[in-house]
Amino acid sequence: MNTTNTGSYAWFENLADMMADIQPESIISRTIYKDDQVNVSLFGFAAGQSLSEHTAAQPALIHILQGDGTLTLGADVKQVQAGSWVRMPAHLKHSLVAKTPLTMLLILLKS
Repeated sequence: MNTTNTGSYAWFENLADMMADIQPESIISRTIYKDDQVNVSLFGFAAGQSLSEHTAAQPALIHILQGDGTLTLGADVKQVQAGSWVRMPAHLKHSLVAKTPLTMLLILLKS
């Protein structure tokens, strides 16, 4: 894995490779970058794993890097796959179910 964090920029060669060994029936999360404006976490889900409905106090961005799943945003249900992207306002109820092994980038935006 090739990463760089110089203080002026952060660079990751391949985020999906950071979650290559997700064990069955597990969810892995790793904070990969944090500053006064954003908190960036990488999540890896084994097939069938889920995050139950919850809210976040901050706006957030989700980018699906690998895999397939079902993302619920308020009353809307979306099928997601590699390349899916969403911006959520603060306090929106949401949940995620991984149909296959799934890797997701979560970016929490600070005010």
